[in-house]
Amino acid sequence: MKYNGLIVVAVLLLAATIHLWLGQSDFGHVSLLMNEVAAAGSWSALQTLYSESFELMGFIDVNLPRLVMAILVGGALGTIGSLFQQLTQNRMMSPLTLGTSAGAWLGLVLLNVFAPMLVGQFSVFFALLGALASMGLIVTIVGLKNMSGLPIVLAGMAVNLLLGAFATAIILLNDQYAQNLFIWGAGDLGQNGWEQVEWLLPKLLPIIAIFLFAPRVLTLLSIGTEGAAARGLNIGATFFIMMFIGVWLVSVSITTVGVISFIGLIAPNIARYLGAIKAKHELYASGLLGALLLCATDSLAIFMGQWSLDIIPTGTATAVIGAPALILIARKQLTAQDQMFFSMPKGAKQTGAKVYLAIGSIMLVLLGLSSFSHPLSSEHYFQIPDAFEWSIRWPRMLTAIFAGGGLAVAGVILQRLVYNPLASPDILGVSSGAVLALILSSLLFGHSIHTLSPWVAFSGSLGALALLLFLGKKHQYAPSILILTGISLTAVLEALVQFSLTRVGEGKYTLLAWLAGSTYRVKPESALILALTISMAVIIALSLSRWVTLIGSGRQFASARGLNISTAYLVLLCLVAVLCGVVTTTMGPVAFVGLLGPHIAAIVGARTVKEQILLSMLIGATLMLFADWLGQIVVFPAQLAAGTLVSVIGGSYFIFLLLKARRD
Repeated sequence: MKYNGLIVVAVLLLAATIHLWLGQSDFGHVSLLMNEVAAAGSWSALQTLYSESFELMGFIDVNLPRLVMAILVGGALGTIGSLFQQLTQNRMMSPLTLGTSAGAWLGLVLLNVFAPMLVGQFSVFFALLGALASMGLIVTIVGLKNMSGLPIVLAGMAVNLLLGAFATAIILLNDQYAQNLFIWGAGDLGQNGWEQVEWLLPKLLPIIAIFLFAPRVLTLLSIGTEGAAARGLNIGATFFIMMFIGVWLVSVSITTVGVISFIGLIAPNIARYLGAIKAKHELYASGLLGALLLCATDSLAIFMGQWSLDIIPTGTATAVIGAPALILIARKQLTAQDQMFFSMPKGAKQTGAKVYLAIGSIMLVLLGLSSFSHPLSSEHYFQIPDAFEWSIRWPRMLTAIFAGGGLAVAGVILQRLVYNPLASPDILGVSSGAVLALILSSLLFGHSIHTLSPWVAFSGSLGALALLLFLGKKHQYAPSILILTGISLTAVLEALVQFSLTRVGEGKYTLLAWLAGSTYRVKPESALILALTISMAVIIALSLSRWVTLIGSGRQFASARGLNISTAYLVLLCLVAVLCGVVTTTMGPVAFVGLLGPHIAAIVGARTVKEQILLSMLIGATLMLFADWLGQIVVFPAQLAAGTLVSVIGGSYFIFLLLKARRD
């Protein structure tokens, strides 16, 4: 297919017209007014009509700047996406997968909380520092030679989770300074004048340097780094200069309108599909297509807002549309090398009573600390809690123990079912499916998320699992496609969460605390239901351990031994969905426990499925109990959610796995 830029420009003009038409309730009247101005041919005529017509005022000060902002930001993100993808030769590269968006978000959160008086002058610089720091961390994790495959996408996911956990914790601890962040975080293109456009426009001027100088550099890089170096190109300096310009453009865009996902990923891939093969053509086409995509997506957000009588952030719409695109691109771009990237950690050849005794002893110590420690001021002393204190403490401890144990068991089953040592409910998006179902139900029916039935979360988890199996079957359930599906679900979840935070009032902090994985508001009856459900599910998992063992040995082997594969998969996946759904409903999403539990169990010698289930359950319970206790004392008298601390611990371990894989 031969690329034709004129067609793209024509479609962009059509999209811009539709955008203006949707944004203006009386577009025909405004058109007549503009014709009068054109006929008069004077500035005074425009000023007179502007002062007399509310419709014209809204058109000039609201609709036009919103359209211009969509074109500018979309064009910048599309160009940046093409630049990143051509520099790394990785068609899944974008500001989202590179972690720059999460870094910029954390930088702005820190500025708003700790130096709010500097927000007006230094927002873009803090966003830039955050984006550069996150990108530097990711490059350090994977190395410059591994920028072209799955490793950098996985590193971006881990860094996004880590930085997101930090940002959420900071907001919860300093909510009085973070009010203005919620709408911004959702990605809002709404304008009330031309001030933001005038602020952004000069800061986008470096894009001219990309259009002028980048095509030749990118053409040289397309023949390989060795060939480019042989022709005199300084690879390292070129890479960092180009990436710095790209990160700068991302930072100013995010500072202006918030987080807009997937435009930088989709636009370059569409450009190549339309025939823009040369580096120069791809850059130009990606810029035009980015503007077109964001303009069209913003039009959809405006239309949905008019239909629902509510404000729909553009970032939400781009995430919902872009998530399936990431999966489609991944299915075409991933190589065989990406499919075999990780293995279970090696450890002791077998486990013994000493291991169980050690873990049990640690859990008993943590139970004692959680029950009897009283953090007051800077001192922590022990005393027997009174009846009121005990009524608050035991539901938290029970929830932490059974939530951690249940998620770890779910991780064991998932890793065996999909032959993927990275499989865990959060990484594969199973927990995100549960949260999506709960938040959508809350948005659609107006109920508090704490009053919704666990069956809602169960249906979301089961739906996510069904999607994973459907998409993964073609690739033999390779780690890559499953993880990228999880990333896509998580991106949609984040967009809906930000949308929810723009709608609710003071309850937004309760929602944030729930999303952070907090045991603080768990009621006694909810804790008991969780404990009973997890106990029954673990007993069922142990009784079905033979099924899990046979499936883990291979589907053909299991079928030859008389196992009905379809029935076994359905039962086991429902079991995983129950485990994830009841935990998520009770205390919110918790990351990485389903990864850490089975991995630590393997390190200490668990080899059979029964051993892995029992040890993983104990390890997950101990980890969550430790996180819950530590969260109560580390920033006393404030508290950190157990899920936040587990995300930091688990995210660090995940990064360790990436570093280990790089060395291997």
